[in-house]
Amino acid sequence: MLSHNARQMAVLGVAAALLMTGCGRDSGAPAGANAPAAAPISSGPATGTINVWAQADEGAALPTLAKDFEAANPGVKVNVTAVPWDAAHNKYQTAIAGGTTPDVAQMGTTWMSDFSDAFETVPAQVDTSGIFPGALKATEVSGTNVGVPWYVDTRVVYYRSDLAAQAGYDSFPTTWDGFKSLAKDLQTKAGAKYGVALPTGVADDFQSMLPFPWSNGAQLVNADSTKWTLDTPEMVGALKYFNSFFEDGIANKTPATGAGAAEAAFVNGSVPMLIAGPSEIGQLDKAGGPGFADKYKVGMIPKEKSSTSFVGGSDLVVFKKTQNRDTAWKFIQYLSQPEVQLKFHKLTGDLPAKQAAWTDSSLSGDAKLTVFGNQLKDTNSPPAVTTWTQVSAAADKQLEQIVKAGKDPAAALKELQATADSAGTGH
Repeated sequence: MLSHNARQMAVLGVAAALLMTGCGRDSGAPAGANAPAAAPISSGPATGTINVWAQADEGAALPTLAKDFEAANPGVKVNVTAVPWDAAHNKYQTAIAGGTTPDVAQMGTTWMSDFSDAFETVPAQVDTSGIFPGALKATEVSGTNVGVPWYVDTRVVYYRSDLAAQAGYDSFPTTWDGFKSLAKDLQTKAGAKYGVALPTGVADDFQSMLPFPWSNGAQLVNADSTKWTLDTPEMVGALKYFNSFFEDGIANKTPATGAGAAEAAFVNGSVPMLIAGPSEIGQLDKAGGPGFADKYKVGMIPKEKSSTSFVGGSDLVVFKKTQNRDTAWKFIQYLSQPEVQLKFHKLTGDLPAKQAAWTDSSLSGDAKLTVFGNQLKDTNSPPAVTTWTQVSAAADKQLEQIVKAGKDPAAALKELQATADSAGTGH
């Protein structure tokens, strides 16, 4: 899922663009609707010891920043435990059940509703201004902010610009019709076997294809997150458009799924378009070798009614069971400073949640990364409801039946709606 694949980079091209708003989370309750008052944080230096859990690359890099925090707050000790992503969800479940949670933790964005009852409300002293609105919205559960975005990512379209030029395109199409035409022309005019790689229904593939429904005006739940809205005309229309790539032979129904397979197909030109996050840049440059970076570009999600992509990343949370609440929040305040997030970006490649960090030339000077920043102006995320994982898994199965077995999208979505209605939203 996007929330833990997101160790990625992006940038906005100009400082003014950094102030643009995003679409936020798929529907949901209004901000602050059920927000309890959070106790204030004490003034003065941080004191005592805190335990912090963070995943994978972030967990490995975080001690570097923790040392700086300790230096600025003599007597403070930050103990960082690195947790593998594939074990993290179960580890948090076990810790919450046993009352053995850390003080601070890195939480995947799609996990926020799973554990929200165990999180503290964000205090007013924690400055969340200047964070991408879509990312901040994704920390809301029932209208209450229970975490602070640490880093974010989004997805765009990677395309072989050299092959697109052979097919007669000097720029990336901005519309659904143009996108499909480019994919087809890459086959007929540039020798590609398939025009684009698209999700086919394996784990989390429904989540991966959500930019298409969102860009057609679809939402997954109603305004107050009390009812699923999965069989709407907007959703059906998006699934029909999406499936037309498979029906017309433009996308492969049974692509290779091994590590590096998509990159290899992109590099050899057999499948010269894919949708991915900024970390794909490094993977493609490595797979393609010297000079390959000049052969491809990135474009924003194609537009029907909008050009809406997925916003993910990770949030920082403080557990209610913390033994050192003030220092826990002060550590998050420290990690939220633009200059600290920029340092963290240089350590990990993760995209800073604070927009002010992205004016740095290490980001703003890159043409590919500029597209990611522009895309972040229009993003969405799954609803913060406890049944999302269950409904998403059922949607993966329906998507697979549409793509591989020719199931009618309207019929599939009607069945999915019934499944989702049975599961409810937890509200």
